[in-house]
Amino acid sequence: MAMAWGMRGGPGGRGFGGPDGFGREGGRARRMFDGGELRLVLLKLIGDAPRHGYDLIREIEALTGGAYAPSPGVVYPTLTLLDEMGLVEEQRSDGAKKRFGVTEAGRQHLAENREQVDALIARLAALGRQQEQGDRAQVRRAMGNLREVLKNRLFAGDISDEQAHAIAALIDEAAQKIERL
Repeated sequence: MAMAWGMRGGPGGRGFGGPDGFGREGGRARRMFDGGELRLVLLKLIGDAPRHGYDLIREIEALTGGAYAPSPGVVYPTLTLLDEMGLVEEQRSDGAKKRFGVTEAGRQHLAENREQVDALIARLAALGRQQEQGDRAQVRRAMGNLREVLKNRLFAGDISDEQAHAIAALIDEAAQKIERL
């Protein structure tokens, strides 16, 4: 099972499928998980503690700092598949929600795939760190303000070549100062 997502940017490496490491390739959203990766992530989280489907969604969202949360339409069929594979089993719980726990076969499957599981959890945590670093509301506000001011000035058509060079120089100067911070 896989989930498409729309995050962009990030460090190099395999990341989440795009050349930038976070799921973008040529402007197209890439899938967060390939093949059985979501199954392994869910199995790992259930192995840590028995969980309901929405608990799993919230836990993945927490790992990624809110950057990604799989949809119920992906999680629940995957839970059903894990159950049919004998890797998890429904446990008694209060209320109508099904809570799943890992079986002995599930623990063995996790042990056999430990490296891949660790890498998947590390990827989710890296996305969370990236989200945390990039989540600076005041910087986004200032960038948006600059974009709007530039758009208004440039598209008004009453700007001379000299003014355009001065604006470019100011932006270059600001970029250099930010780089040195």
